[in-house]
Amino acid sequence: MQTDIDPRSLIGRKAFDRAGTKIGTIDEVYLDDATGVPEWAAVRTGLFSRDAFVPLEPSELVEGALRVPFERALIKDAPDFGVGRHLSPEQELQLYHHYGLDVGTSARPTPTPDRDFGKVAGTEET
Repeated sequence: MQTDIDPRSLIGRKAFDRAGTKIGTIDEVYLDDATGVPEWAAVRTGLFSRDAFVPLEPSELVEGALRVPFERALIKDAPDFGVGRHLSPEQELQLYHHYGLDVGTSARPTPTPDRDFGKVAGTEET
């Protein structure tokens, strides 16, 4: 996909599978931690208001909509990690495997601890 697109401009756009069947509407865009490049989109799939993660590469923008080159069934069966939170390296790896995408070891940063968690109650430093 074009990497010079503002990720915020993707939110609210429709997403379609390889056959042109509507998947849903893009809710969120996730950036790669190392490069800041848009990497995943969470698409609200409708019926049960579930978000499915889809890869932005090799997807493309076609006439203002995101065309995802996978079948709708595969997209709907993607791992569900919820939205609004950071994707861990392990979760990203699960998504890459789900879609059968190559994960180049040199392109993947070394996993870092998840910084979204605070201190456990009662463990204040003294």
